[in-house]
Amino acid sequence: MKKMIAVLLLCIVSAVASAQSALPPADAPRGERAMQQLQARFARANTTGDGKLTREQATARMPMVAKHFDEIDTQHAGYVTLPQIEALMQQKAMAR
Repeated sequence: MKKMIAVLLLCIVSAVASAQSALPPADAPRGERAMQQLQARFARANTTGDGKLTREQATARMPMVAKHFDEIDTQHAGYVTLPQIEALMQQKAMAR
């Protein structure tokens, strides 16, 4: 029983440390933090790990990407990539 509790505690500590390391530092510039958060969210949404986000993956985990999917998927490939999402974000930021 003690071994099971020790293993459980180790798993919890490991998960917390992993989650904290995925967060950008609080003193990072706002744009940098936003890009790091976008990259982390993209990685979680990209369940196949192929660097391509399908409409279904976007709908499940990145609703704003799903909302603008056709606008991002300029090549009509049926998927979007992180650079395409970043490009649209930069384009929208420049238009403000």
